[in-house]
Amino acid sequence: MTRFWHPVADMQAVSRSGELVIDRGEGCHLWDERGRRYLDATAGLWYANVGYGREEIVAAAAAQMRRLHAYSHYGDVSSRPTTDLAERISAFAPMEDAAVFFTSGGGESVETAVKLVRRYWSLLDQPQRTVIISRERAYHGLAGYGTSIVGSDVFKVGVGPLAGDTVRVPWDSAEALAEAIDHAGPHRVAAFFCEPIVGAGGVLLPPDGYLAAAREACRERGVLFVADEVICGYCRVGDWFASSRFGLDPDLVTFAKGITSGYVPLGGVIVGTAVQEPFWQSGAAGVWRHGYTYSGHATAAAAAHANLDIMEREGLAARARELEHEITEALAPLVEHELVSELRSGLGAVAGVQIDPALLADDPDLTDRVTLTAREHGILTRTLVGGGLQVSPPLVITRAELGELASGLRGALDDVAAAG
Repeated sequence: MTRFWHPVADMQAVSRSGELVIDRGEGCHLWDERGRRYLDATAGLWYANVGYGREEIVAAAAAQMRRLHAYSHYGDVSSRPTTDLAERISAFAPMEDAAVFFTSGGGESVETAVKLVRRYWSLLDQPQRTVIISRERAYHGLAGYGTSIVGSDVFKVGVGPLAGDTVRVPWDSAEALAEAIDHAGPHRVAAFFCEPIVGAGGVLLPPDGYLAAAREACRERGVLFVADEVICGYCRVGDWFASSRFGLDPDLVTFAKGITSGYVPLGGVIVGTAVQEPFWQSGAAGVWRHGYTYSGHATAAAAAHANLDIMEREGLAARARELEHEITEALAPLVEHELVSELRSGLGAVAGVQIDPALLADDPDLTDRVTLTAREHGILTRTLVGGGLQVSPPLVITRAELGELASGLRGALDDVAAAG
């Protein structure tokens, strides 16, 4: 019996059935301790963008550890890989002259962004601007503020009171966003948090024109626009950021996952010049008493540099644009299956295979059974909110491996359907 309390898990079920212990990885494949091979359909949790077994990243991290594995970056202290990484990210950020605040992951990045936008408005003598608007089905991590603004109530069950002054709007309506800001009062709204693609909430692609319209609704009302690119950032949707691809010019961007392809934990917030001003220029803020032990961790920064080198050298942003067509082509036949109602794809290397909601209404565990059965066919995927199957493979996946993925999912669907 394991003593490891797994995240987002039914521990009674884990204790009963046992763990799947992953032993090693190479490219787009993983092997468990029994030696069984799996194609990773999810890139871990959307993060293994350059794939597994990249010795270049390992070597960079090891070299930095031998020199200086880490040191506190509070106050005026830094390390060379950290300072250089901030400059590098700023150079391809989706806004001009951006500053970068580092965290250890996506949850901390969202936590930082919420505190930052509220502090920003207080420094502009508008402390009443505390309302945070987010979208239904959206996912913003499970830290305190992230859980408060998450778009699915399943993540809030039994938690009790969370942060107040939060509003949710339909995920696909910029008009509803504008109405919500007007109803709350623009003078009270601090920011709108927007995943360009709603990821864990079901892989919901933005309707045509939605992102630009949502951005404009915020701009017209003086509300900060925060692009949560923890999933979309670092080439997954065919550009360094989805905000770049859609020309959003956000005020802030949260990131994590793809910045290191998961080799070590790292995240951050990219901050535009307007929000920087009272902290960096006027001096109104003084010491902003926020940060983390590992903010700007030197080894994580060194790993990120090596990861970004690979992305640039191998043209993975362009590869993601190719994959949006190749993934659709490979998975489209699954829509004909009796258990499947929809394929959501066509924007970078992100897709969702939706199990029929009518079937899920009668059998809520149906998608979970498909996910577990897929392992028997050599595929690792997972169940999304709403009953879809996640498809977000490493950006180095080949056409042949996409065929392997489609075949494995087809086999799992067939087996579950046959079992009734």
